[in-house]
Amino acid sequence: HAELVESGGGSVQIGGSLRLSCVASGWNYKRKRWGWFRQGRGIEREAVAIIYNSQDSTNTYYADSVKGRFTVSQDNAKNMVFLQMNSVKPEDTATYYCVADDPPYYSAWYNGDKYPYWGQGTQVTVSS
Repeated sequence: HAELVESGGGSVQIGGSLRLSCVASGWNYKRKRWGWFRQGRGIEREAVAIIYNSQDSTNTYYADSVKGRFTVSQDNAKNMVFLQMNSVKPEDTATYYCVADDPPYYSAWYNGDKYPYWGQGTQVTVSS
């Protein structure tokens, strides 16, 4: 039974930084695909950043809205994935969810319906 637990959310000022963490239990593959989605109030769920470990390489994928500001990373020894959020904007305000998928990975990285495991979410609020 897979479980994802996020931490690190909170309030941050415009232009500030925040780091989200997620620890996975009951789920661990050499070839992982996991990362972060978010959902703001009244806004459709959005894929934020995903890290995919293939047999030969590690690739990262980002929503256009966060490219250059957010960085997804992982610690395989601890089975954790992180989201470093820099230069945050008010539109980054949302509940952020850690997600994970089981192999094989044939679906698009941004398709939330294809991730069977979701954390409980952590709120990020950006204010002036």
